[in-house]
Amino acid sequence: MDLLDDARALLPDLARLREELHREPEVGLNLPRTQERVLEELSGLPLEISTGVRTTSVTAVLRGTARKRPAEPSTVLLRGDMDALPVRERSGEDFASANGSMHACGHDLHTAGLVGAARLLSAHRDRLSGDVVFMFQPGEEGHDGARVMIEEGVLTAAGRRPDHAYALHVVPHRLPSGLVSARAGTTLFASYTLEVVVRGTGGHGATPHEAKDPVVAAAEMVSVLQTAVTRSFDVSSPVIVTVGVLRAGTAANIIPDHASFDATVRAVDPDAEPRLREVFTRYLTGIAAAHGVVADVRLVPGYPATVNDAGEAEHVGAVAQELFGAECFDAPSHPTQGSEDFSRVLQEVPGALMFLGAHAPGADPAAAAANHSPLARFDSAVLGRSAALLAGLAAERLCA
Repeated sequence: MDLLDDARALLPDLARLREELHREPEVGLNLPRTQERVLEELSGLPLEISTGVRTTSVTAVLRGTARKRPAEPSTVLLRGDMDALPVRERSGEDFASANGSMHACGHDLHTAGLVGAARLLSAHRDRLSGDVVFMFQPGEEGHDGARVMIEEGVLTAAGRRPDHAYALHVVPHRLPSGLVSARAGTTLFASYTLEVVVRGTGGHGATPHEAKDPVVAAAEMVSVLQTAVTRSFDVSSPVIVTVGVLRAGTAANIIPDHASFDATVRAVDPDAEPRLREVFTRYLTGIAAAHGVVADVRLVPGYPATVNDAGEAEHVGAVAQELFGAECFDAPSHPTQGSEDFSRVLQEVPGALMFLGAHAPGADPAAAAANHSPLARFDSAVLGRSAALLAGLAAERLCA
C-alpha cells in the first residue's frame, strides 16, 4: 500500500477542493455549502454516510473487507474540522474569500485532507480488517462542534466505539513546511472566557468626583490581571490572560453607568478552573470596592486541555517517519497555548492531535502570519502529506 504515491496523484483534486472551500467559508455550526461539497466529494465511495441534526456535520464509515483477525477488529476515527472564522481576509490569494469570513485557521485544508484520506483508504478497503470513521466537523472555532457530534453519536457510528482517534492541524508559521509535530501528554491548553461587567454611576465628564466611574475601574482591572496571574500561579504551570474586548461609553464627555471586558484565559493544568475563578473574583471585586463600583465576574469554561495518549503520539511519530523520513518529524518539549475541541474526543478515545507545517511557498516560517491572522497563507502542496498521514495512521492499525 503506497499511500504517499497515491496521495500525490490526488493532490490536484485536493488542492482544487481546498481552493473552492476557501472561496466560500462558512462560520459556526451551520455550514450548508461546505457540507454539500463534502458529500459531493465522498459520493461513489463505499461509505456509510450520515449527517447531523443540530449541525451540518458529515460522518462516514468505511468497513474494511479483509479477513478478520481472531481478536475483535479495531475502529479508527479520523477528524477534520470544516468551519471558518469571522475574519475579513487580506491574504492576497487568488482564491481569497470575499464574503467577510476566512479560513484563517486552515480548516479548508483539514477538510480536503480528510476527503483525501477517505479516498485512499476506500481504494484499499480490501486490506483493512477493521472500520474507519471519518468525522467532518463544523463549529470547532468556539462553537463546540465536537461535543455536538459526540452527543449525536459519532463515537458509535461504526457500531462500536473507536479504539484510536487522530486529528491533524496545519500551521502557517513556526514549523517548516511538511514537518509533522506531535507530543505525548498535554498538547494544547484548556481555555476559558472571563466576562466582567463593571457597574457604577454615570455623570458628566467635567465632574468625575460626582460619579462612580466604571471606566477607570475596568482599566485598572485589565492591567492587574497580569499581576493576578503571576502572583497566583507557578510559572511551570502557566496561565495566559488576554483581553480581546473592552466596551464603555458613548461620548468623550460622558461617564457611563457601566463598562465591560472579555478575556480569553488559557491554562495548562486541566484542574485549574476553581483556582482561576477564585483569583479573578478576589482581585476584580477588590478593585471594584476600592472605586465604589460593583463587578460581576464570570468565568466560562471553554475547551478542555488536549491530552495526547503517549502510545498514540508514538504511533504518529512512527508513521510520519516511515512515510516522509526521520527528518520530517518532531516531538516538541512543551504544549502549544491554543485550545481545540478535539480534546472532547480524546477524553473518550485514546488518540493524538498532530501538527503539520504548511507555510506558503517562499515564506519564512519565523516571520509568516499565524493562524487566525487575516494575512495567513497556507501551502496546498501539503495536502498530499496530510491525506497520506491520516490514511497511514488508520492503515497501520487496521491492515490485516
